[in-house]
Amino acid sequence: MSWLTPDDEADDPYAEYADLQVRQRPNPKANRPRTKRRPEHADAVTGMVTAVDRGRYTALIDAGDDPGDPRERTVLASRARELRRTPIVIGDRVQLVGDTSGDAGTLSRIVAVEDRRTLLRRSADDSDRIERVMVANADQMLIVVAAANPEPRVRLVDRYLVAAYDAGIAPLICITKVDLADPEPFLSHFAALEVPVFRSAPDAWPLAEIRESLAGRTTVFVGHSGVGKSTLINALVPEAERAIGHVNEVTGRGRHTSSSSVALRAATPGAANGASGWVIDTPGVRSFGLGHVTTEGILSGFTDLAQIIEDCPRGCTHQDDAPDCELDAAIADGRLDAAGAARVESLRRLLK
Repeated sequence: MSWLTPDDEADDPYAEYADLQVRQRPNPKANRPRTKRRPEHADAVTGMVTAVDRGRYTALIDAGDDPGDPRERTVLASRARELRRTPIVIGDRVQLVGDTSGDAGTLSRIVAVEDRRTLLRRSADDSDRIERVMVANADQMLIVVAAANPEPRVRLVDRYLVAAYDAGIAPLICITKVDLADPEPFLSHFAALEVPVFRSAPDAWPLAEIRESLAGRTTVFVGHSGVGKSTLINALVPEAERAIGHVNEVTGRGRHTSSSSVALRAATPGAANGASGWVIDTPGVRSFGLGHVTTEGILSGFTDLAQIIEDCPRGCTHQDDAPDCELDAAIADGRLDAAGAARVESLRRLLK
């Protein structure tokens, strides 16, 4: 009922726009309008991403030291729409909802990614500033390199070390095929860094020592194609059955056998802390871009030169043409020997 008199209503110029006369278009989809409010997902469970394949994520729920724990289960999951711009990689701890039973044919949903302790990244090349997230929450990086066939590359290992230090990951080195060549001249380039080194040959695998270092930690394996990384992982995790390739006799290059990253539980019998470890296998690469790493991140990978660099003039670029660079003075007065001079050359190449 209106409080206006009939005459007043007739004189009202806006009478035709009264609420009771406005026509509303029916909702063709018969659904409620979207809201920015999101559910709290109080029933979400935590899982660790162990594999990624074309938009589907394999996650392990209730992962512990005992793989026989009945509560442990593997689920297949997709990502929630709000995470479409968030990279989800091997090692991520994620929150899962939906069907998390792990039964065949079920699919759960990732609704959140927990904060990462560490993040290993690379770029396509040094001029590419777009980073590629490789692995999350790794504790160590095991750099696998061959003493020969293919020939070891000092600068590639330097790049791995820089990426490890930039990510806050402890580096390790495993040099394979030591029966083909003496590894000591190559390892002398990294002696000042005090990086643990394992020496491996076909009839002398240092499996006990490597398992001891893996216990209770997540270790990402990286290396040039053909260095024996997949062979080493198969020895540490027999059920892994990672594909093994060969080295081209003409080019001396290895074939890419690991096409995707995967996390594998490595049993560590007899380890000091008794805990199993996680091994993350990554595809072999022939280059490792550091376009995303800052100058400070690169310098942190050369701890053997850090004290000398502290005496450089303010704003020093540490390049060949840098005036009064303390690195040149250290080479000239003998504080840095031939190996140290090679380290300076490697540092300058990376800084460019």
